Amino acid sequence: MPLFMDVHETLPEGTTLADVRGAHAADLATQERHGVRYEKYWVDEASGRVFCLVDAPDAEAAAAVHREAHGLVADRLFAVVEGD
Repeated sequence: MPLFMDVHETLPEGTTLADVRGAHAADLATQERHGVRYEKYWVDEASGRVFCLVDAPDAEAAAAVHREAHGLVADRLFAVVEGD
């Protein structure tokens, strides 16, 4: 399946690492319905950005998980290929 990296740049002010953990847990609980697997996420607390690596059949399936799980849809989504 293709890999995607999504970028959340406009999280609600005051979003904490614990909030992101909770959102990721909701993604994991929702992903199977969409044929998606959320692999990892990274948080840049200084800028308020979150990055998610997702294995998904297409970009819409990846976005659907976030939309259904918690409503925090990524601002940008990139198709990526893992390097060596």
